[in-house]
Amino acid sequence: MAETKPKLSISDWLAIERTRLANERTFLAYFRTTLALLAGGVTILRLEAFQDIRWLGYVFLALAPMVFLIGIWRLFSVKRRIEDRYQNLNE
Repeated sequence: MAETKPKLSISDWLAIERTRLANERTFLAYFRTTLALLAGGVTILRLEAFQDIRWLGYVFLALAPMVFLIGIWRLFSVKRRIEDRYQNLNE
């Protein structure tokens, strides 16, 4: 006797969609943080009033691409986990 796969109810399908959207919002938060680090780093380096903490501008500029890459990695990692977990139920 073949096993029947459970079908997704509308509430299950909506929960999966909410999870996908939450994943995208999290990536946008990483992107927003990257832009803030870039803007802060450039501002610190360009303004003469911040000459004493110029090193912090370089730290911000170095952290920005790392935060962005972590965000991209997390976006695709979680997306893959969501798809792997629910692809069997959706058939």
